[in-house]
Parts: sequence; C-alpha cells; structure tokens
Amino acid sequence: MSLYRNTVWFLKGLQEYTKGGYEAAARSFSEADLEVNVSGRSFIITGANSGIGRAAACEIAKRGGTVHLVCRNEDRANEARKDIVERCKNENVHVHLVDMSSPRKVWEFASGFSQKHNLHVLINNAGCMVNQRELTEDGLEKNFATNTLGTYVLTTALIPTLKKSENPRVITVSSGGMLVQKLNVEELQFEKGSFDGTMAYAQNKRQQVIMTEQWAAQHKEIHFSSMHPGWADTPAVQSSMPDFHAKMKNKLRTEAQGADTVVWLAISDAASRQPSGLFFQDRKAVSTHLLLASSRSSPAEDQKLMSKLEELAVKFKC
Repeated sequence: MSLYRNTVWFLKGLQEYTKGGYEAAARSFSEADLEVNVSGRSFIITGANSGIGRAAACEIAKRGGTVHLVCRNEDRANEARKDIVERCKNENVHVHLVDMSSPRKVWEFASGFSQKHNLHVLINNAGCMVNQRELTEDGLEKNFATNTLGTYVLTTALIPTLKKSENPRVITVSSGGMLVQKLNVEELQFEKGSFDGTMAYAQNKRQQVIMTEQWAAQHKEIHFSSMHPGWADTPAVQSSMPDFHAKMKNKLRTEAQGADTVVWLAISDAASRQPSGLFFQDRKAVSTHLLLASSRSSPAEDQKLMSKLEELAVKFKC
C-alpha cells in the first residue's frame, strides 16, 4: 500500500502541485478576495525569514498588517525584516528569536508575547526535514520536535490570546506529502527500524492535519485550517531534498505561489466562511486522503495523539 500511495501521490503532484498546477487553479481565483486592508490586525508567522513564510509576511505587511516574524537565526531574521519593511512600506514588522525545536523556549515566547501583544492570526509555517535521526538537547527527535510538538505548544499556548480577538485564525502549513502516511501514534519519534527523514516529515505533516481537525472541534471561536503550498522552489527544498529539486526545479512554484493560499486563509473573508478544520490546496478544501489508500486513523488514535502531545508539552511548560 505504501508503494501505491507514493505512486498515486507523485502522479497527482505532477498534475496539481507544480507551477502548472498553480496556474491552472489560479484561473478560478477571485482577485477581490485579497483586496483587503488588515491594518490593526496582528499576525505571527513562524519560519518567516525565508521561503513561504517570508513571502506570506510580505503580502500581509503590504496590506497593513502588524507582522511578528518568529525565526531562529538573528542575522537572517533581521535581513528579512529590513527587506519586508522596504518593499512593503510597513514599519510594523517585528523579529522574535525562537528555536521551534525547543518546547521550553516556545512556551517562554508565547507567555511573554501574550503579556505584551494582541494576536489575530497565527501562521504555523516553521518546519524542518532532517534526513538523519537527530536528537535535540531535550532528547526529542528533531523533525517531531519542530514540526509537531513545536506547532502544538505554540498553538496551545496562544489559544487564550487568540480567543480575545475578533475573527481569530490559525493556519498550519502542512504538506501534500502527508497523503502517503497514516498516523502512527505509537512511533511519534521514530525510535524503531530504519530512519527515513522524508517519511518522518510526511508523518509530522499528517499529525499537523489531525491536530488542526481536533483543535477546530475543541475551540469553536477560532477558525483553524491546514494547507498544502504545492511544490515550491524554497531554500528548504533545495537543502533538504537536493535530488528532487534538481529533477523538478523547472516545474516548481515560486515562493509567492506557494504562499498564496496561506495569505488567502489568513486575510480573506472567503476563507473565514469555510468550515473550520479543513485542509486546503490552491484556495480550495481538498480531501486529506488518497482514494483507496487506507490512510485513515480512528477517532481513538487521533485523540491519543493529542493526549500524548499534551503529556509531552506540559513537561516543558514554564
């Protein structure tokens, strides 16, 4: 079944996830959806110093939003801020240095942020694909720590702040790669068998989609969504998947094309009218499973994921 999933997914990707797929989908986009002034609204974007996060930050800043860039590298974060301010003519762009693979630091950031700022939209964009199994200083597998636990802790910690705002939203940048994975709640940190960084990443992205669905059911006041940006030509793809990038580089989307649905979900009225908890691709809600792929988990497994994440998260709470 794994071979079936991978084959069907790749053929789907060639048709839908490429630059050509975006251009075909964009013919039905409404330009008016993004003709929005978001002055007075506050946005957090993780992993915002490059790629899709930076492109989304720029589009939101252009429309007057207050943008908080959450980044790990100070030099690159400051360079991104300078570029966004200059290009988007908006000084309300702020840098926060946080390592998303450290749940303790994520808790500390969220606590401090909530005391000083309001928040309307959280964009969980930061991610990594480490191809060898590597542990953080907390003894956590690095892909899981960043992509899943970091996203869980930040969102959980900021939900009370989001609930105080008008029309609050949480967008999580997942990946179509999650379609090749069924949730494996017994192996969250890939401790058994051989390690495959690409599959670990895809498993994390499946976890993000399930977290989004669970949060949407629990917190009706907030609009939650997850999305697939398509195959975009970003620094992360170039460094983590060099073979894929070399073969596909002429077909890959631009960073702005990859970020389009993130921005649409973050600011458009059309997005907020969609049901909470859905998974989007090119401004449309799409299935979270391939046909006949046997990738569905049970409600009990989904709940077990959330319980395990909560158990882990509280160990690191300030």
